[in-house]
Amino acid sequence: MKIAPQNLIQRRLPSMMKNHLLLTSVFLSGALLLTGCQTTNVNPSNTLAANPSPSTAKKTLASALQKQRRQSFRYHSNIEISNRQQRTAASGAQVVASDYVDAHCEETHDQAYAALIMQAEKQNKDIFATDYDKERDALKQSYLECVDAYYAWEEHQYDSDVTVPADYQALFDSYEDKPKPLDIKKAQLLDEYLLKPLSIDAQGVYQPLAGKATMLASAQYLARNHHSSINQPIYVDMKNGDIYLWADNVAMFNSELLDDKLGTKWQNKWLKIAIDDGTLPKGFGSEVIKSHFAASDLTYEAAPVSQFNYVAASTLASLSPKLPAHQLSAMLSTDQIIRRVQSFDSYQDDYQNYLQIFYKRISQKYPELVKEAEPMTAFETIQSSKELTSKAMVQTILAMINAQINDEDKTESKVAANATVEELYGIDKRGQLKWQHLHRQLDNTGKTAPDKSMTIDVLQQYSATNGKDKAFPNLPNNVQSPNASNSIDMREYGPELLQYYRDGNGTAVGKMIFNVLPMAKERFGATD
Repeated sequence: MKIAPQNLIQRRLPSMMKNHLLLTSVFLSGALLLTGCQTTNVNPSNTLAANPSPSTAKKTLASALQKQRRQSFRYHSNIEISNRQQRTAASGAQVVASDYVDAHCEETHDQAYAALIMQAEKQNKDIFATDYDKERDALKQSYLECVDAYYAWEEHQYDSDVTVPADYQALFDSYEDKPKPLDIKKAQLLDEYLLKPLSIDAQGVYQPLAGKATMLASAQYLARNHHSSINQPIYVDMKNGDIYLWADNVAMFNSELLDDKLGTKWQNKWLKIAIDDGTLPKGFGSEVIKSHFAASDLTYEAAPVSQFNYVAASTLASLSPKLPAHQLSAMLSTDQIIRRVQSFDSYQDDYQNYLQIFYKRISQKYPELVKEAEPMTAFETIQSSKELTSKAMVQTILAMINAQINDEDKTESKVAANATVEELYGIDKRGQLKWQHLHRQLDNTGKTAPDKSMTIDVLQQYSATNGKDKAFPNLPNNVQSPNASNSIDMREYGPELLQYYRDGNGTAVGKMIFNVLPMAKERFGATD
């Protein structure tokens, strides 16, 4: 399975805190849209590493990452999510007889008895023939022994004086962590019907000096009897603080649920969404970018040099866990490769340090954006606000970042035992970053055994921009760049739609939605 992530912000955030991180990512991305990419004053060296030491690897990587901030580039990215570890563990380890420990003895007996029946049938004999007396008696004794051991094991939980045979003690104690028949079926079905057929990619251009960024995200599902795909073009005008989404993809839902007069007005159109409505302090977007880079740099500088080392391209194929074949082929022809390996705890600490630095800078610069109230969900913010503004949303997001910083209970974050986060970087002779790869484990079951986790492999490739290439190969020439004639401005469309409801029109779902939005009722009154 290949999934395209956002490439414009180089810091990748741990997915286990996805609710808070999503809002943080949106916050930073929105600031990029407002002002364009800015960077600190760095003067990195282009010299290749003469001494391949960990400290040299760290310095070389820092130089490549900082250099990329102010350069235009094309990118292609994908993620592969795999349950290879689940399937490999299931095939190579002892599979227990039952999905539940209390049914182990009965399931083991039944399976062994069924195998004996099949043996008798192959020999054209009756299972109750005297030839099988010994086997039947052995199965019975084994069953009774298992049941006695299980009851003893249960009592042992409350009475340590009760003894349990050592082999059964080990079996029942680790039963929940062993592969089960249902686990095997689920892993096989997940791989066959979701992970293999589904592919999601993204490609685009990032031009900070021109104030432009594009992304063409595409998803395909290719099964034997089912082929489907969807593309979502995204255009970011960083100078004016606008983001454009392709309207065709949401026109049907809007027509069905909200705007029953829409018709084909959104066909071959962009949706223009203004990020800053004028309520944010002057220079806020620029300061967010500076704070983001400052927090990233300080966090990176504090990283131990022992996390970094050079690796030869010839060793990539032998890395464990194994790299996806289609990603590996794109990584081999590289001048130098730097590897960074962190424990998950270290990775999480880096993220917390980044948040603290970022939040401190913004809150000191703009104290008016810091609210003492408890953070709310996005829907609660909409419900409680008479006016939904950019400033109100930034205040809420900052409050959520502060709550994440002060949250001492991290027990809800579940990761595979002894999980590590591995990053690989390919750098050319000029010190330019050509690709970067991230590998980590995802615990999708709530358990912590390594063989219960799925793995995620993210590969991002970079190349020089080419003016001849279309940003959106799937779109007509006249809509490659949004303008007033091919766009729907949501700031104009929103009030028009609200007035349409105020006049007594609209769908039942739309009336219900608008009646719970205070900003709509404040301006237009109830739509009943």
